[in-house]
Amino acid sequence: MHVVTLHDPSSPVVAQFVPEAGMIGTSLRDAGVELLGQRRGLDAYISDGKTMGIPILYPWANRLGENTYTAQDVTVTLTPGENGVRADPNGLPIHGVLAAYPGWRVTAETANELTAELDFGADPRLLASFPYPHVLTVTARLADRALTVRTAVTATGDRAVPLCFGFHPYLQLPEAPRAEWIIETPPLRHLSLDGKGLPTGDSQPQPAREEALGDNAFDDAYDQVAEGAVFAVSGGGRRIEVHFERGYPAAQIFAPPADEPAKAIVCFEPMTAPTDALRRGGYRCAAPGEPAATQFSIRV
Repeated sequence: MHVVTLHDPSSPVVAQFVPEAGMIGTSLRDAGVELLGQRRGLDAYISDGKTMGIPILYPWANRLGENTYTAQDVTVTLTPGENGVRADPNGLPIHGVLAAYPGWRVTAETANELTAELDFGADPRLLASFPYPHVLTVTARLADRALTVRTAVTATGDRAVPLCFGFHPYLQLPEAPRAEWIIETPPLRHLSLDGKGLPTGDSQPQPAREEALGDNAFDDAYDQVAEGAVFAVSGGGRRIEVHFERGYPAAQIFAPPADEPAKAIVCFEPMTAPTDALRRGGYRCAAPGEPAATQFSIRV
């Protein structure tokens, strides 16, 4: 399996992506220090969809409230275990259908930039779960200690393509204990979730915050994320920022309890729409002739 290694021209930062395993980012190292949570590793992602590194959650991020949705006048029934659909512990479809998907095609590669694309309309299995023909393009660029990920969605049929996807970067600070990590978040609207992790409809504004992670755990949803908003984690003399630069008005913050100190992670997940938006509405679309573009970056 071909691993693409990107080198920052101006620093010892190195990133790795595996196009034929879902265009997943598997490593982001600074002078040899790994800054992405490896969890169960690439093999578990390929075999069981267990996320690690920087996976794309596509065409929906997090979970849907039911196994059916109606979007753009089309009703779709999803079956976990078929056509790429995976279920969470409650049986709800989670994280889309592209986990470790092998059909990405590299279209450009340099020492510090990689572009790969996926023709969604060319695979009947993908269309069975998301019947909106389009080309999905992801570009990863490493420069000036920043890994920038640009995504483009280009409709290839006569239907607009709902934008409900996201990314799930697992970040870690191996030089500092989890309790000492400092989490910084911009002004947001906090969305209340039910016991299944679905929005209840209640929300409350949350001002910018800076707090020690301590023994806190998060799996929290937000919207009203401003363009250019910055999330950060710091500790042990290191700081990692995630910049929601364009097209990500929603977020999930995930910081589960760590059974082992070496496996502590925090995730600031850029999302094009809140959890379950594909069923509830409130998402943007890539209309025919009007490609949509999004961008976030991880700065170390």
